[in-house]
Amino acid sequence: MNAVDVMTSDVLTLTGESSVLDAARTMLRHRVSGMPVIDWSGKLIGMLTEGDLLRRTETGTERHRGHWLELLMGPGRAAADYVHAHARKVSEVMSDQIISIGPDTTLEQAVATMEKHKIKRVPVVKDGKLLGIVSRADFLRALVTKSDAAAAVPHSDEEIRDNIQKELDRQRWAPRAAMKIGVNKGVVELSGSITDERERMALKVLCENVGGVKGVVDHLAWVDPLSGMAIEPPDEKKR
Repeated sequence: MNAVDVMTSDVLTLTGESSVLDAARTMLRHRVSGMPVIDWSGKLIGMLTEGDLLRRTETGTERHRGHWLELLMGPGRAAADYVHAHARKVSEVMSDQIISIGPDTTLEQAVATMEKHKIKRVPVVKDGKLLGIVSRADFLRALVTKSDAAAAVPHSDEEIRDNIQKELDRQRWAPRAAMKIGVNKGVVELSGSITDERERMALKVLCENVGGVKGVVDHLAWVDPLSGMAIEPPDEKKR
């Protein structure tokens, strides 16, 4: 999936001439923590977020630096702090260092961009024009939509087993040679051995993510790779 497949295209936007107070009201009314700023042609020129409005004179949070620190940093930094705390227009407080992605950016790349820059949303831009925005909420919607679609497709036991095996073959950590997979009416039974208890949970999660799986029964024994000592699986101990 790409950014264009999950982005929100009906985006709330601001202009550079919008007032900071109106921007704050809009963000509160629509319960968003950030908004793109565009010019008259629809070109993206900046982003305004809650973080840009934290240090404001109205709330008594204007930044006050020590005298010696101000001398070291120079008058320019103090002047910039003053603008941020007192400005009335969005263009004067917004961030113009824009982090954006294209419509064909994969979701993996979009997530990597958001993690790298520690942002909650990223604009989708083509030829400088704002097409939409991808936020964390869009990833949640994509997760639910894709999961619901997969659950609605019926699968035979043979298909389930084959799909589990294919996923196991893609995972280097999976103990493929030491385990067996059985499927009966959608319930997966895992038997054999593992050498690390963390593999148990990973195998369970792997199976649960395969379409058509209704449950997972664990018959996997843990074997100490150094001593060869085997410990029965949890469900076998209860018996």
